[in-house]
Amino acid sequence: MSEEKKKLSLIAFSGDFDKLTAVFTLATGAASVGYQVNIFFTFWGLDAIKQKKGRSFIGGNFLTKIFGFMMGGLHVTPTSRFNFWGLGPRIFRYLMRKNNVATLEELVEAAVALGVNLYACEMAMHVLGLKQSDFIHEVKDTLGVATFLEISEGGRTMFI
Repeated sequence: MSEEKKKLSLIAFSGDFDKLTAVFTLATGAASVGYQVNIFFTFWGLDAIKQKKGRSFIGGNFLTKIFGFMMGGLHVTPTSRFNFWGLGPRIFRYLMRKNNVATLEELVEAAVALGVNLYACEMAMHVLGLKQSDFIHEVKDTLGVATFLEISEGGRTMFI
């Protein structure tokens, strides 16, 4: 009888720097010890997997383009607390580098290198006017909730 691989599925709802850092820290840690890791990005969490790393007007219409600009992208994600008009993430990146801790961008790269499965939420994409081509090519698929639940079955699931 073969042992089934351990599985961790993360739902990345937040686009905050500190919360995305937690998502990718958990993902890379689990993947590095042999877990199958799935991340489902929805709403503001989609910021982490956008191709454009800064502010850009992406979306299907005027309102979604404004959301796309306000969300920004991985390099301009705010911190959930003490953002200080965008200075918070810069302070965190500085402290991370100073203490030899992987930055958010390095964690994303590590997750890709470790084979973490990245999925975009179909419903959130529809609401925000986003297309598969708006995301990094490492995004494995666009899924609905039911499919993500099937993929996640038998493992632990966390919502961040």
